[in-house]
Amino acid sequence: MPSFRDVLRNAKAQIAEVDTAAGEQMVADGAALLDVREPDEYAQGSVPGAIHIARGMLESSIESRLADRDARIVVMCAGGARSALAVRSLQELGYTSAVSMDGGFNKWKDEGRTWSVPATLSAEQRLVYQRHLTLPEVGEQGQLALLNARVLCLGAGGLGSPAAMYLAAAGVGTLGIVDMDVVDASNLQRQILHNRHRIGDRKVDSARQTLTELNADVLVITHDVRLDASNMEEIIAGYDIVVDGTDNFPVRYMLNDASVKLGIPVVHASIFRFDGQITVFDPRNGPTYRDMLPAPPPPELAPSCAEAGVLGVLPGIVGSIQALEAIKMILGVGDVLRGRLLVFDALEMSFSEFALHPDPENVVTWDNRDQITVVPLVGMCAPAPLVAP
Repeated sequence: MPSFRDVLRNAKAQIAEVDTAAGEQMVADGAALLDVREPDEYAQGSVPGAIHIARGMLESSIESRLADRDARIVVMCAGGARSALAVRSLQELGYTSAVSMDGGFNKWKDEGRTWSVPATLSAEQRLVYQRHLTLPEVGEQGQLALLNARVLCLGAGGLGSPAAMYLAAAGVGTLGIVDMDVVDASNLQRQILHNRHRIGDRKVDSARQTLTELNADVLVITHDVRLDASNMEEIIAGYDIVVDGTDNFPVRYMLNDASVKLGIPVVHASIFRFDGQITVFDPRNGPTYRDMLPAPPPPELAPSCAEAGVLGVLPGIVGSIQALEAIKMILGVGDVLRGRLLVFDALEMSFSEFALHPDPENVVTWDNRDQITVVPLVGMCAPAPLVAP
């Protein structure tokens, strides 16, 4: 029966090793630094920018964190033993350019190279987000990214309710809520942020109470205002992503122009009777609302939900998808709905997808952002000039 020393000696004979100076240079030249120490070791100090995967999770997690098997990887542990075994495992998985850093983090730190104490989750947070932490695509770093994210929900109604609740449950650290309405009995059929005891309360106050009771990690910032051209840019500028639950065309166009000017992605959705649609307007990386709808339809072809009705569960489904898209963008995982319009038919229980493309005649673009002026719309829905001469 071979001893650990035999196994380690055999592994080192089959891999490449570098010292800390060479490892640091490789990382400076673009190689990935992979830290395979245990979570408690990592929490006491790490190299900034390192990818942390504990040795016991390496085989099951590496493909989701480093998919390129030809990527140059410097593997580090505390002293150089576990990293050597990790490189041997990586070789067996088809990774061709991984090396072990002899001396590991201990030598790196002793030599005065750059390191820091990373942000980590508390014991209570590890319990709350346990199901996220077991996902290789999320893990501790992903959960910390969620806790550091700032998402603005426009509306605390049918779409905003499920979106905000799932974003809060996921641990999005700062949630902004914009709404200037009060809770009405007719809201309760679909607006699950509220309840009958809060009828007559401000919606933003009701939303904040629900969300903070759900997750104490979340800071809820309320904006009890009517969105218009005078405040749109100022409000959305403090957030990373906007989840659009508005139900009127003037606000959607003003939001589009402000988000394009500031480069802030918008997770857009709309609902009507039994149908919903969702897409992501990312002004830096895809089409926007004005590309999809250069001009609003006439009022008679665009009745509101109050006029046409909506199945109460529908916004729950659509708003949850909005939250999912926002979370994917924060984590940088999956295929986000940029340039894709997802249409849901609740009666048929079917999803359809349509491609969206930039409109060559649209002048409200990221490239023209310095010329964009957000102005009130003329009349009910007619677009006004938005690009300064």
